[in-house]
Amino acid sequence: MTEADLSPGGKKRILTGIRPTGALHLGHYAGALENWVKLQHEYDAYFLIADYQVSDYADDIARVRESVWEVALDFLAVGLDPEGSSYVIESLVPEHAELTTLLGWFLPVSMLERNPTLKAEMEAIEHPEDGQKEGKSVPVAFYTYPVMQVANILMPRAHLVPVGEDQLPHIELTRETARRFNRRFKPVFPEPEALVGRVARLVGTDGNAKMSKSRNNAIYLKDDAATVAKKIKGMYAGPPRGMNEPGKVDENPIFLYLEAFHTNQAEVQDLKARYESTGVGNAELKAKLTEALNGLLEPIRERRQQYAQNMTRVKEALEAGTKRERAIACETMAQVRDALDLNYLAKY
Repeated sequence: MTEADLSPGGKKRILTGIRPTGALHLGHYAGALENWVKLQHEYDAYFLIADYQVSDYADDIARVRESVWEVALDFLAVGLDPEGSSYVIESLVPEHAELTTLLGWFLPVSMLERNPTLKAEMEAIEHPEDGQKEGKSVPVAFYTYPVMQVANILMPRAHLVPVGEDQLPHIELTRETARRFNRRFKPVFPEPEALVGRVARLVGTDGNAKMSKSRNNAIYLKDDAATVAKKIKGMYAGPPRGMNEPGKVDENPIFLYLEAFHTNQAEVQDLKARYESTGVGNAELKAKLTEALNGLLEPIRERRQQYAQNMTRVKEALEAGTKRERAIACETMAQVRDALDLNYLAKY
């Protein structure tokens, strides 16, 4: 690595992001946002709002537009500093689309087809679960979605990508793409490392393997205290059992939440021991979790409300961050065009 690979001040770069499909939830916080807040001052950080990547919401553009603001508010609410890091709206940096096109020239379809996350998401579009909207055809843009994710990471020449566990295949594809490009043309891109959050995957309140908006099993960062309490009250708590009947900790997802969010882990360990020996009622567990989550979310809710009352500050954060990333993108694309020998007019 040379000095040219680093940002001013000698910092390595981070690129990570979220698709704007609505407000962010606890799964985002535990798997990503918490980590981003810790890393933002150690790296030159770019937090992408990936609005190009919502092709499955193309019939509801108004929702996407509103979600861009929702995500930005949540970024601010959890403590991502727009002065020390950059919030970026993907579509306002057209170089992302340009690099996606150029990378698509030489990335074989077989590389994309290996991606298990892409397969699962395409299956969900064509064959949604019972109770959800009818299935539909997968749009062409979805086939270029993994290429665009690669382009997004490579654009700021990122060294580290904090992600959820389900995004690891995308990072490996990015590393392989960087190697191919650097070897075949010129060394332009670092091979980024992945960093998984403290909680790799947070189950939904219904016990489903993943918390998500589409399954209506999420606790949102903006949920008020009463809403949090209501959602936890109805939360899946493992197989049916009597109040004083012992149970298995690994069958009750409430313990996963307590381990992730309770500030007193000694108390959590005591609850686990009692749960498996003499039994602990689900009402007691849910009361502990409600207290822990509202303690975590209350300052986030307060900050979010303050920013929501001054949307000009949110707009300024988006404008400034997008401008900073656009400058890096122009540098990167100049290097890419040079590597591919696309500077046609420069020869005459």
